[in-house]
Amino acid sequence: MKIPQTIPTFRRFTINDFNEQFFDDDACLDWLMEQRHPGDVAPCSYCKVDRKHHRVVSKKAWACDYCGTYISPMAGTIFEKSRTSLRLWFYAMYLMSATRCGISAKQIQRECGVTYKTAWRMFKQIRTLMSEDISLEGDHVEADEAYIGPNPKWQHASKRKSTVGRGTAKQPVFGMVERKGRVIVRVVPNVKESTILPIMAEKILPASNVFTDSYTTYDNVSKMPQGYVHQRINHSEKVYVMGDVHTQTIEGFWSLLKRGISGVYHSVGKEYLQSYCDEYAYRYNRRAANEPMFTSLLSQVVSKVV
Repeated sequence: MKIPQTIPTFRRFTINDFNEQFFDDDACLDWLMEQRHPGDVAPCSYCKVDRKHHRVVSKKAWACDYCGTYISPMAGTIFEKSRTSLRLWFYAMYLMSATRCGISAKQIQRECGVTYKTAWRMFKQIRTLMSEDISLEGDHVEADEAYIGPNPKWQHASKRKSTVGRGTAKQPVFGMVERKGRVIVRVVPNVKESTILPIMAEKILPASNVFTDSYTTYDNVSKMPQGYVHQRINHSEKVYVMGDVHTQTIEGFWSLLKRGISGVYHSVGKEYLQSYCDEYAYRYNRRAANEPMFTSLLSQVVSKVV
């Protein structure tokens, strides 16, 4: 049976579409090979030139038609050295891309029938595909900080001590978002000016309009050499919108992130928080894309080959 190598370009990719295209491990492997080495033509490590390869039925590999040297389309990907069914990997990716609010490793365990240890490893590896190094291209950018962590009300007094400022032991994160565009989120050690402004300088185009609240960290944004036009909204005075001056867009993203973490994952360790922020930013940045998110996630497998 001929395996279709292209995924429909319409935005919805249903479970029926998934089952039709990726019906077994071989279908997934053939798709991966075609994406990495179209026409089964790949560089041979022995011949030192591009050669036609043929599928080795007894292995998850292709052999050079000339010398017989094996190559595997899974080499260098998140699937390398995994004994888990390749179709289960694809299905876990489908589950993670099909939800708006995220899915827990425990749910992947139940859906895929694997151990929790395996589900957690798959979950962690797939989330690495959602990490992006982008810059904001819009000329209207909102910036704000947020704090992720447990409610101090329910913590022991010894853990409520402030370590990052503003009287909280929660982990600070800093975000920048284009209006009707993309978002960038960074877990930061603190929200001091020396930490925040270099991130803004790196990710926001010069001469952009930057909107923030009245927190002192942003006092010198207008003095930066990038020539930002800085406008502020004073939340301490219960003012949240004044014309087109507001930070409602980034506040909306913080709401998605916080509700997602508390509702799906319940709590996240500081060492893993950046990957969770990347996951929600990845979804947010593709909310209006013309391709299924599953398609986008699959393309990341190929583009992030080590």
